[in-house]
Amino acid sequence: MTAVNIDIVSDVMCPWCYIGKKRLEEALKDLPEDLEVDVRWRPYQLDPTLPKEGKDRKQYLEEKFGGSERAKQIYSTIVDAGREEDIPFNFSGIEVSPNTLDAHRLIRWSASEAPGVQDRLVDLLFKAYFIEGKNIGDNAVLLDAAEQAGMDRSITESLLVGTADCLEVEQEIDVARKMGVTGVPCFILENKYAVMGAQSADVLASAIRDVAKEKEAAPDTQPAT
Repeated sequence: MTAVNIDIVSDVMCPWCYIGKKRLEEALKDLPEDLEVDVRWRPYQLDPTLPKEGKDRKQYLEEKFGGSERAKQIYSTIVDAGREEDIPFNFSGIEVSPNTLDAHRLIRWSASEAPGVQDRLVDLLFKAYFIEGKNIGDNAVLLDAAEQAGMDRSITESLLVGTADCLEVEQEIDVARKMGVTGVPCFILENKYAVMGAQSADVLASAIRDVAKEKEAAPDTQPAT
């Protein structure tokens, strides 16, 4: 069986990352049964300057786009793309633009949990923010998502109230930027190939198949005896 590793550099306040996740899920359905894919979520922050408590959404849109009407125009394309992936984006329901550092710490910890926990957590955070309008920088919201995903709430809370892995997450984001990641999502296959943006399921599936074929055809690198 051939296995392909995919690292997804993403921010949970990025709508295109949510769309990219759905498209990857579709792509995985089109792969051969003997092709195994290991997905890992990596951190990125679209706006690391946001305070821990976040910022009023209207104020944020005013500063970034010049107002909610301009933002609505820009987001119309995203809403249409989301509809195609069965994502009912509810931008008007978002009251706070969050700082996502703590969300990324949570995602980092979830990688050491049982298979599937990290992916469920990421999906829950996307849903909480984009559909339910929750502040995913708020500890209570993060803990609810962690518990729903299958993480131990009390252990997670003890970590979340401190500064565990803050530096590690920031360093990982810095590494991504130095690698040339300037926008997300970015799908990195086998630490060698990058697929930038929320590409279609067909594009993602094709890229994964190509990398798998390359791995299968790679010569044996074991030294001769």
